[in-house]
Amino acid sequence: MHMLFRTILHAWISRFGKRVGHYDVVSTKLRVLPTDLDILRHMNNGVYLSIFDIGRFDLIRRSGVWQIFADRGWYPVVASETITFRKSLQLWQKFTVESRIIGFDEKAAYMQHRAVVNGEIYAEAFIKARFLKRAGGTVPVSEILDAVGPTPKDLELPEWLLRWGDDVRLPSTRAEAPSVWE
Repeated sequence: MHMLFRTILHAWISRFGKRVGHYDVVSTKLRVLPTDLDILRHMNNGVYLSIFDIGRFDLIRRSGVWQIFADRGWYPVVASETITFRKSLQLWQKFTVESRIIGFDEKAAYMQHRAVVNGEIYAEAFIKARFLKRAGGTVPVSEILDAVGPTPKDLELPEWLLRWGDDVRLPSTRAEAPSVWE
């Protein structure tokens, strides 16, 4: 429940934050709260991904993308994510979430998030997001790009990230996906 309140707070803060371009790196300032901790008294590994949701939301609000999506009845959902940890964040420690869009394939957008303290990376995540229509169905990336504008010419998705996206893909929601352990 605490993450819901934190997200609402940052959604409100984003309304008044500095406007940014769609492909800028956005910095979201946060602090480790007692509800973020695990039994080892550092930020829980699962909390990082929830915190990165806040950074992602901050980016799409401050860049104007959220309004474009809302006007069309679209919304993003995470399809895949991976995270790597380097150092632990401790109680009350200030940190910044840095977020950016790093590219697209034919079906999804890819984003990068970092938890940073004094310019040093503590954790880094890569997110693959799809876009859905409130009326049902998916939004093709070509339609997204028509709505938000073209990507910068130098924006190129790393090959390893495309492979990762393919390698971790589950079957479509319309296909069978039995849980069979091999």
